Amino acid sequence: MRGTFITFEGPEGSGKTTQITRLCARLEGQGRRVLRVREPGGTPTGEAIRGILQHDAAGEPICRETEALLFAASRAQLVQRMILPALEQGDCVICDRFADSTTAYQGFGRGFPIEDMLAINQFAIAGATPDLTLLLDIDPGSAAVRLQGRNQDTGSVPDRIEREDRAFHERVRRGYLELADREPERFVVLDGARDADALFADVWAQVERVLHE
Repeated sequence: MRGTFITFEGPEGSGKTTQITRLCARLEGQGRRVLRVREPGGTPTGEAIRGILQHDAAGEPICRETEALLFAASRAQLVQRMILPALEQGDCVICDRFADSTTAYQGFGRGFPIEDMLAINQFAIAGATPDLTLLLDIDPGSAAVRLQGRNQDTGSVPDRIEREDRAFHERVRRGYLELADREPERFVVLDGARDADALFADVWAQVERVLHE
C-alpha cells in the first residue's frame, strides 16, 4: 500500500521546522515508519546542490534559469533515491519544501515563466505528488523578525535567498497563496504566526484526515 506524502511550505521563519519535528514525533509514537527529508538536499547530490544554491558555493552569480534547474535536479534525485522507495514501502514521507517552493520563489519571486516552471517540476517529481501540502503563511515582516532572532541565537547568517529584499518575499507569499487557490484539494493554508501549540493542533487535524482517507 502506498505511503502518505506530506509537504510543508512557507517562508523561513514560518515555523516549518518546529511543526515538522513535532509531526514526525507524533507519527513515530503511533508506530508509523517516517522518512523526513528537506529541499534542496536530502541526498549527497542534493546537499552539494544546496551548497551552491544557498551558500554561494560556486562563487559566481546564478542566473534564474540555472537556479530553477538546480532546484529541480536536487528534487529529482531526492524523489528517485528517497521519496518513491519510501512511499512504495508504505512509509510516511514528510518533506520540508518541495516543488511548490520552486514555483513560488523562482517563478513568482524571480519572474521565471510560471507554466515553464510547472512543467519542469512535473518532470522532476516523476508523479510523486503530495497527498497534503501545509502552507504556513506569515507576512514577510514577521518572518524576517523571527529569522533575525533565530540567526542571533544560532550564530548563523542569512543565506542567499533570505537576503533578497522585501518586495521579493512579498511576491513569493502572493505566489504561494495563488498556488493554494489553484489546488484547494491538496493545499491547506495555516496561520504560521500562531502559537506553536495551537498551530500543531491544526497541523495534526489535517494530517489525520489524509491518513484516514
